[in-house]
Amino acid sequence: MIEGTTRLVGLLRDPAGASLSPRMQNAAFAALALDVAYVPLGVARERLEEGVRALVAFGFLGANVTTPHKLAVTALCDEVEGDVDSVNTLVIRDGRVIGSSSDVAALRDRRPGRGVVIGLGGAATAWITELESRGSAVEVFSRSTEWPPRTEDADLVVHATPVKDELLFEPRPGQTVIDLAYRAEGGETAHAAAARAVGAELVDGLDVLVAQGAASFERWTGLPAPFSVMRAAVGR
Repeated sequence: MIEGTTRLVGLLRDPAGASLSPRMQNAAFAALALDVAYVPLGVARERLEEGVRALVAFGFLGANVTTPHKLAVTALCDEVEGDVDSVNTLVIRDGRVIGSSSDVAALRDRRPGRGVVIGLGGAATAWITELESRGSAVEVFSRSTEWPPRTEDADLVVHATPVKDELLFEPRPGQTVIDLAYRAEGGETAHAAAARAVGAELVDGLDVLVAQGAASFERWTGLPAPFSVMRAAVGR
């Protein structure tokens, strides 16, 4: 129950849409008996600056940022942690907005030789930056540039578009496939199913969601995330 003492964390996106993040984060706050609630907030592109200022005015602990705001919100932060061009986590501290990215938390200690990223949005940008920082040769494809993507000799393929029902590439045995898309209603995406069928190492959208959500939780609260609780909340 939300009381007068409850601190809020928001999810900034346009449109509001379906997301498992509120279910996952609220389960995590409840598991640690924190008086914090996570609320989805639909914010239009042209009102993003007002939305960020409102977080400060209403005393939010912070927020997650998703489609289509991850790139634009960077310029609205008072400080950005790390060498990132895309931000998905905001922490409000002493009236200042501190941005960071937890999008690539699922990458862990992987160091792929050749990486392919499919997509050009904020999440794709975060993965490109991180892979390059780890010394990976990265090739980027989108439907507005060269198509179809060349993934045959890639060690790791990151699918960073919202496409769920159509195969944009054919996974290969021995590859690592990271599919950022997921179905909030359950079931596998086309890329996840294809990767699993050929025996590729699969990190699917729910794995990515929980990894980035746990990293964001720890930034807001300063506490270790209850990872098992968060996984269970999204059906893992």
